Amino acid sequence: MNTAAGTIDRPLTHDPQKQAPMTSSTSEPIGSASTDVTTLGAHASRQNRTREMQLIPEALARAHMRERLREADEQRTGTRLVAARRMQRRAERASMRARRALAMAVMQ
Repeated sequence: MNTAAGTIDRPLTHDPQKQAPMTSSTSEPIGSASTDVTTLGAHASRQNRTREMQLIPEALARAHMRERLREADEQRTGTRLVAARRMQRRAERASMRARRALAMAVMQ
């Protein structure tokens, strides 16, 4: 059986302490990659990345809730506007009835 180095999909080990340090490729332009990183730096980087990955669903949930609250607020505003227009039309009809009644009283 061939014991080749691990790949990204199938690493030799999942323990960051036992993994080889990350090095920049010779084919990359200078300045595109960071300098060699120690295993401790790689471990801290992986831990930070893991923490960030764990917080992604929480951030998505927060954004989703914010969007739902905004939609609910818009709907509430729309409902208030419809109710205000309805009350305005009702008041206008009442005003017209009052004018008609006054005109009828003055005419007699």
